[in-house]
Amino acid sequence: MQYDWDEKPELNITPLVDVMLVLLAILMVIAPNIVYEELINLPQGSAIKQISKVSPVHITIDKDRNIKVNKNSFEYRTFADNFMQFSQTLKGKPTVTISADKSLDYGVVMSIIAAVKQAGFSEISLATNG
Repeated sequence: MQYDWDEKPELNITPLVDVMLVLLAILMVIAPNIVYEELINLPQGSAIKQISKVSPVHITIDKDRNIKVNKNSFEYRTFADNFMQFSQTLKGKPTVTISADKSLDYGVVMSIIAAVKQAGFSEISLATNG
């Protein structure tokens, strides 16, 4: 028996494709039913402590440097000390919103922000029109 070197064998991949399609169909049917559950231990919450809403602090500065904190009036020169005392009467650390006149210098507004930060407030926002 002599081997013909010019003969090129043909690969029949039809059975391979059939087997792969059957496996794919089985996987598609079973996959949605697989449930993975990991048990974790959650910390216990306290049902005693009630969450109370802290009202925000509104600071308004007009063009003559008159400062109003909520309904209290403060002078610009002594604002840092007076606001420090005022902040000690507040419960918690509320958010602070500052509304300043457009004609004020940048340094005036920044000094008010610095005084508010020194009093321990971290959530400070500037109000704008629009």
